[in-house]
Amino acid sequence: MKIDMKEFTGPCKCGKNHSLAVEEVYLEEEALQKIPEILKKERYAAYHNFVMICDENTYQAAGKEVEQKIEGIQKIQLDSRHLHADETGVAKVKEFLHPIENADCLIAVGSGTIHDLTRYHAYERGIPFISIPTAASVDGYVSTVAAMSWYGFKKSMIAVSPILVIADSRVIAHAPMRLTASGVGDLLGKYTALADWKITNILNGEYICDRICNMEYEALSNLRNSLDGLRNGDIKAYEELMYGLLLSGLAMQMTGHSRPASGAEHHLAHFWEMAVMNDELDAYHGEKVGVGLILVSEIYHDAEKYLKSGNFTLKERVEIETNLIEKVFENKELCENIKKTNTPNLLDTIDPVILKEKTQEIRQIIKEIPTSEELKEMLRKVQGVSSLKDIGLDASMKEKSAKSAPYIRDRLTYLRMLKFYNFYDKVIK
Repeated sequence: MKIDMKEFTGPCKCGKNHSLAVEEVYLEEEALQKIPEILKKERYAAYHNFVMICDENTYQAAGKEVEQKIEGIQKIQLDSRHLHADETGVAKVKEFLHPIENADCLIAVGSGTIHDLTRYHAYERGIPFISIPTAASVDGYVSTVAAMSWYGFKKSMIAVSPILVIADSRVIAHAPMRLTASGVGDLLGKYTALADWKITNILNGEYICDRICNMEYEALSNLRNSLDGLRNGDIKAYEELMYGLLLSGLAMQMTGHSRPASGAEHHLAHFWEMAVMNDELDAYHGEKVGVGLILVSEIYHDAEKYLKSGNFTLKERVEIETNLIEKVFENKELCENIKKTNTPNLLDTIDPVILKEKTQEIRQIIKEIPTSEELKEMLRKVQGVSSLKDIGLDASMKEKSAKSAPYIRDRLTYLRMLKFYNFYDKVIK
């Protein structure tokens, strides 16, 4: 399928005039065969000196074919071992890219890490890049930011979206199932991300777009119907998953931020990636998001039971837990960054009176989230991980993470708002 960008742009009932940086998206079987034809278009005529960034695995999966299709393309092949989207990965790419002075377009052939490193350098050089995904593993292919671990601090670095995406579903369907399961976890995470967005909207009036929410829910519904197909290698099922992941990235472009795609589940994943209370984890980003999603779903549904009973009280104000931040984030520079991130206190935008008044609406939003058991079953269908133990963490990390993770971003989630309730300590354990 060729995704029509006009479907996502233009004036909207939400009040925004949505726009996209990506110009074209091709998602179909044998899409790589179309590269010469696509690049002949007038909009790409200015680009002559392409540089492909890949690793040894993604070169075999798609890079070799890309190399054959684009005459004169130069290749930067990275070692996949210990390759991360961090300051070390950036330095490795810079070392190879620096002597290539005439590069006018980069091509990312790979999954999340390769794309984040490529978009970072495309931004630094002031040139565009083309995305060629090799797995349906993350939702960041068309992101306008690079998700980086920067000297221990998880940051969204200003970068650029690709101008073109060529996603060959034949290649994507042959990716390791673990990468596919990571993509499923990342996409399922939209259940709690959307819930956090909707709850914040009804409490403090934060901007929201119903059109985007409905697009995301439709993608989630299609994903659930495709899980058996993914397990059986059905190309169309892989296209549905990839479409959902790309749609999530387009939704972020439409809003200008990651709110439609990232909530409490991502805060947990990013917290673990910062490794301030745990060792480095041998787990993909989507795997961590999936586990975070399951924990958040469990916490929210437990909270809903208390909301239903009506037997709860609310604090008049929730202060920033400075002592907790200083204890958890021991690195002085990192600790100061976290404190700045939480100034001013986002919970000051929540009126406990309104929080109490909106109880029934909050309950209905939580009910839209599948239960933790339902989510575990979905992930099992694609051999995905579903517990803290599966990603190398102790069960005690649930409570520790739930308390600390909301502080790593200047974004409200219901996980953070739960600090208002007298039942907070019971639902996060």
